[in-house]
Amino acid sequence: MDILVTQIFNGLSVGSILLLAALGLALTFGQMGVINMAHGEFMMAGAYTAYVAQQALGNAGVSLLVSIPLAFLVGGLLGLLLEATLLRRMYHRPLDTLLVTWGVSLILQQLARDVFGTAGVDVAAPTWLSGPVEILGFSFPRSRLFILVLAVLAVVVVTVALKVTPLGRRIRATVQNRPLAEASGISTRRTDMITFFIGSGLAGVAGVALTLMGSISSNLGTNYIVDAFLVVIVGGIGQLKGAVIAAVVLGVAQSFFEYSTTASIAKVIVLALVVAFLQFRPQGIFQVRTRSLA
Repeated sequence: MDILVTQIFNGLSVGSILLLAALGLALTFGQMGVINMAHGEFMMAGAYTAYVAQQALGNAGVSLLVSIPLAFLVGGLLGLLLEATLLRRMYHRPLDTLLVTWGVSLILQQLARDVFGTAGVDVAAPTWLSGPVEILGFSFPRSRLFILVLAVLAVVVVTVALKVTPLGRRIRATVQNRPLAEASGISTRRTDMITFFIGSGLAGVAGVALTLMGSISSNLGTNYIVDAFLVVIVGGIGQLKGAVIAAVVLGVAQSFFEYSTTASIAKVIVLALVVAFLQFRPQGIFQVRTRSLA
């Protein structure tokens, strides 16, 4: 029983990291059709924002809380800059966006090496996240619980924003039928910019969460970008509920496979299962419903 609970919790921890990494992609890839390979570098920027904030403020607890909105702003501004300078000219050309954003990711990695060096740096966890917490007789690391709660809060905020706010209605209208949304007076150009800002900002928040998992370096994002895209594709393009389900399922599956094999073999098995699933359901768990669908 202890092993089962531990593995499920480990799977939820992995899933929460994947969900934070994929949440922004679910917005940008789903609405705009942009394959943003620099999304992982926006996560890296968020992680380094937490590092700089801790160096400046000193207090680990205060710096962590400050770095979350600050990393959202840094990641969002980077995404806005990328969208305004390059991607706005490449909508509906996904392969071009893949190549361009891959080049941008390499530039950002080199910039991080020039500024922070090639060696990894650590962000100290605050004292209130140190050690385990006892729940129903089981011990769970506080830092992992914090990441899990952060992922849940991020999903709730994004879901509520999409459902009840005017911006959310404009985003959903743009996804369902862009020409009709424009004919209705919605500025799809402005909606795209705001969406990309939010999606990139969520990547920055994911980067802050990753600082609680270990050292950060210039190649931090490359370790998660492929898994994040898998979550988006399995869940269904642009489907937040699908991304949540996919992140949890993939995280728990990887945790159980790692227990009986190794981390590398577990990733291979999970990837094989994803490929097999997409053979039977290429649209993912959920499918975007548009006016053109029956």
